[in-house]
Amino acid sequence: MFNDEEINSMQVLKRGRYYIEVRCGCTSQKYGDYIGKLKITTKGRFAIDCECFDGCPEKEMTPYDFEKHSQRDGPRKWKDHIWVILNDEKVPLSKTCLIEYYKHGYNEASTNCRGRRIFHRDEFVTCSSCKKERRFSLRTREDCMIYHAAYADKEWKCSNKPNDKITCGDDEERKGRNGYRGCPRASKCKGCKSCSCFGCLKCRFKDCKCRLCLDFMQNAEP
Repeated sequence: MFNDEEINSMQVLKRGRYYIEVRCGCTSQKYGDYIGKLKITTKGRFAIDCECFDGCPEKEMTPYDFEKHSQRDGPRKWKDHIWVILNDEKVPLSKTCLIEYYKHGYNEASTNCRGRRIFHRDEFVTCSSCKKERRFSLRTREDCMIYHAAYADKEWKCSNKPNDKITCGDDEERKGRNGYRGCPRASKCKGCKSCSCFGCLKCRFKDCKCRLCLDFMQNAEP
């Protein structure tokens, strides 16, 4: 693997027996290029270490997480928005041979402390002003932190929702859609123990003093 002639024309940072590292990036219309290091394994896992500034703590991110971290506006299409350097030009991953190595199962699943594959369902928070329910998608650790803070804030309002320009005047999501929480196995999953997360290092936080986080940090297996 990784012997494609096209790869030899990329900005390769490192080669190993079971992986390759190349320079990558994602461009924000507002903040410019976010530079990173993309590691691709022979199993098809894509992991990105962000180097947007010296000492950036964001490591081992999925492409989805890196695109979100770059603060790029618009729809999430990481295959088109994340680029690599090919013949001294920025080329979207979707137009390179690298995308052929991508395997969904090795990238999107989270794991809890026992290594079980889990999923974070979409959640809702009710606005204290208009009483409308607003959806929160929990795909990244940042998403989980935003939801966690909103859920704990008894005075939370629609205008406090980051990344989404929403006000109390906007319509509430149709009740018929509330049952769809984004589960990859069953569209109307109600939160079964076989796939839903009930606490992991992605959605529980060491510096939080709420009972959920305290109990998890005290009882979780190393």
